[in-house]
Amino acid sequence: MRWHALKQRKKKTKRIQLMFRSGHSINIHSDNHLRNMMQLVMLATIPGLITLIYFFGWGVLINIIIASTTALLTEALILKARHRDWQQELKDSSALVTAVLIGLALPPLVPWWITVTAVFFAIAFAKHLYGGLGYNPFNPAMVGYVLVLISFPVQMTAWSPASPLWSESLSFFDTFSLIMHGQTSSGITLELLLNGADGFSSATPLDNMKTKLTEGLMTSEILNSKLYSGFAGVGWVWVNIAFLFGGLFLIWKKCIVWQLSLAMVLGLSITALVFNMIAGDSYASPLFHLLSGGTMLGVFFIVTDPVTAATSLKGRWIYGIGIGVITWIIRTWGGYPDAIAFAVLLMNMAAPTIDHYSRPIAYGEQPKSSNQGDVS
Repeated sequence: MRWHALKQRKKKTKRIQLMFRSGHSINIHSDNHLRNMMQLVMLATIPGLITLIYFFGWGVLINIIIASTTALLTEALILKARHRDWQQELKDSSALVTAVLIGLALPPLVPWWITVTAVFFAIAFAKHLYGGLGYNPFNPAMVGYVLVLISFPVQMTAWSPASPLWSESLSFFDTFSLIMHGQTSSGITLELLLNGADGFSSATPLDNMKTKLTEGLMTSEILNSKLYSGFAGVGWVWVNIAFLFGGLFLIWKKCIVWQLSLAMVLGLSITALVFNMIAGDSYASPLFHLLSGGTMLGVFFIVTDPVTAATSLKGRWIYGIGIGVITWIIRTWGGYPDAIAFAVLLMNMAAPTIDHYSRPIAYGEQPKSSNQGDVS
C-alpha cells in the first residue's frame, strides 16, 4: 500500500510539473500549491460573476452551481472507476475551475440539462479520456462548451437582454424554475419572456452586429441602437472590464503567463484595427471586439490554460496571436458570433507543432541541419 501511494504521488508530481512548465516554477511539487492556484483562478472570476448577475440575472449563479455539482460527481465516479484516490484528487479543485468557466460562458437561462451535458463531456471525455489533469491536449471547458453550442444552437443563443434594456426582473426562484422546468412559477415560458424584450431577445452585441452588417447597414448606424453603449454592448462592457480586473489579479499573483493574454489581445485588436481602417463602415472597431462577448474571460481564463497552451516563449506569442486572429475571422465571416472557443481548440491542436519549431536551442546543443543524416 505504501509503495502504491508513493507511485501515485510521483505521478501527481509529474502532472504538476507539466502544468507549470509554461513559466511557473517547476520546483513546486505540492498538491496544496496546485489547489491554491485553482482557488485563486476561481477567486479572480468573482468580479465578472457579480457583474454578470447584475446585468443578466441569477441564472449565471445557478448555472455555476449545477455545473459544479455535475463536475464533482463526474470526477469522483471516474476516479473511483480508475481505482484512484478520488477523495484526495478532488481537492485539487481543477474540476471546479472547469465547471465555473462553463457556467460563466453559458447563457444565464439555458436549460439545466445543457449545463450537465457540457460539464459531463468536458470532465469525462476532454479530461479523463486522455489520462486526467496535465495530459489533456484540449481545454476541457471549451470542448464542453463547443459540444452544446453545436448540438443545441437555439438554446445556446437565447441570451436575455441586459437589465437596462429589459423591463422583466426575475427573482432567484423564478429563474431557478425557468432553468429547471422551462417556465416560471406563474407558468411563463422563456419564449414568452423574450418575445416581450423589444426585439433584443437572443441578440448579443456580437450577434446583432454580424446580422446587421450582413443586411447592409453601416457600423455607425448599428451602434446607434439601444443595444449598444456607443462602442460595445450595454452590460457587456462592464462584464469584460470586471474579467479584466480578475485577469490582472492573476498576473499579479503570477498564476498565469501574461504573454499569452497580451498576444491574444494584440492578435484580435490589430486585425480588427487594420480592417476597420480599410472599411470602417463594414468592420467593427477593436474596442468593440475587446469589450463584447466573452473576450476578457477568454483572454485571461481560457487562453492561459498551462496544459493546453504553447510553452516556449516564442510559441506563446504565436499561440496567443493565432487565437486572436482566428477569433476575429470567425466573428466576422463565420457562423458563430463569439468564436473564442473554436479559436482556442484550433490552436490547442497546433500547440505541439508550435512548441516543436519554436523551442530554443539548449546550451551546447547543435542546431539540426537541413541535410542532417545525408550520406556524402
